[in-house]
Amino acid sequence: MKTVSRVAAYSVMFTSLAFAKIAQTQEPPPPEQPPVGKSSYMDVKIDETFDDMVKRRKSEQSQRGKRHRELLESRYDLSDQPHPTWKMTRGKPLQNGVRAKLPQGMTWEKLAEMTPEQIRQQGVFPAGFMPLPHPDHEEGGMVFPKAMIDEIERQQDGKGRRLERFDVEFDIPERFLAEFPPAIFLTVRPDLGDVSKGKLVTLQNFNSLFNGILNPKDLEGLRLLLTRFPQQQFNATEDRRTAEPSEGVACFDCHANGGTNAATHLVGDMRPQEVRRRIDTPALRGVNIQRSFGSQRALTSVEDFTEFEQRAAYFDGDPVIATKKGVNPLERGSQVHFMAEFQKLLDFPPAPKLGIDGKLDPAKATPAELRGQDLFFGKAKCAECHTPPYYTDNSMHNLQVERFYKPQRYDGMLATAQGPIKTFPLRGLKDTPPYLHDGRLLTLADTVEFFNLVLQTKLAKQEKEDLVAFLAAL
Repeated sequence: MKTVSRVAAYSVMFTSLAFAKIAQTQEPPPPEQPPVGKSSYMDVKIDETFDDMVKRRKSEQSQRGKRHRELLESRYDLSDQPHPTWKMTRGKPLQNGVRAKLPQGMTWEKLAEMTPEQIRQQGVFPAGFMPLPHPDHEEGGMVFPKAMIDEIERQQDGKGRRLERFDVEFDIPERFLAEFPPAIFLTVRPDLGDVSKGKLVTLQNFNSLFNGILNPKDLEGLRLLLTRFPQQQFNATEDRRTAEPSEGVACFDCHANGGTNAATHLVGDMRPQEVRRRIDTPALRGVNIQRSFGSQRALTSVEDFTEFEQRAAYFDGDPVIATKKGVNPLERGSQVHFMAEFQKLLDFPPAPKLGIDGKLDPAKATPAELRGQDLFFGKAKCAECHTPPYYTDNSMHNLQVERFYKPQRYDGMLATAQGPIKTFPLRGLKDTPPYLHDGRLLTLADTVEFFNLVLQTKLAKQEKEDLVAFLAAL
């Protein structure tokens, strides 16, 4: 009996120790689960009068705008620091240096030595590397930079600011945006250089600029890309965000000159509102060599992308609201095809230091650029996704940036896992700031610092500077 009792006692003891060991190794309780929307549909019946809605939205904008400006200023150094030599195609200087601010007492070198778990637990992931909210994340919608609004008004002889909303303003300072208007280069006529002649292409001038350069079908495709169609915030109903009824927006209102003016909105493919992601307008240059479109949807052709944007993304993915506000579906066999064919003519800007393989010509490149190229294809791991000559693998990758921070709410947004995003081409990178799919990285230096941390490559200060020099040459 004593032997049996002793065995039982040992059994209980070892079982207890085993459970204690399991308890020590168990993961901490999961964080608060992201919310699920009550409905995937927007309200169709609007009881509030238009005048009352305008008053309400304007009164809310004061506090909302103040909140968002404070967020940006807490995240970034927004001062004007142009690079002394690096310029965009038409001469605008690139902003220099890392602009994401570090937590007090932290250095980039110290941060790079920490594990993702340590960074997450101590809450020291730079706020400038966190997902960037829309300037009005509670509602979202297209928001255009002042330069674009002003130029459209000038071309219309002051007859209204058709891209201006009464309830929200664009947020990122102009110095961090692409030059405006962007240059246009055509794959079929590289001999002509910038065919825009420094002008913003609109319905008023496209024929005079491109007649004799494009064939009639491509000219019609360009006309359609410049034609306005109803959109969620820009339409002729009282459920709009413009002072006067609007014909809508055109593809080239965001993709100005086939490039980008950094116009922003929220992706339409998820709910609820606070988990939707800001999207920075990418340039359409080089779509002829790409095989996926949209930052996360992985649309498989330019035609799919063109049709999806006009029929679905314009209305936050809600076909009922699209019908109410006047969606005008394009005919796939001709109109969508014509628009896509013109987009496929848009080329990257010239990169005189690159050879036919997309790599630097040693006779033209600086020592810093050559060192940066070696890092790009080696220690920095960039070429694992961004392969020459256009520096994309036409795939999607999940950076799992949420390893570095805990889910948190701010400025109307829930920062949580972001999922996979497409590999954007890096050719012409210097001409298309800000960077990453939501524009959270203001400079090339920010981009290098971000990936040095996320990929844990532990580049030295000089190595990071050399890598930025290479990127500016692409």
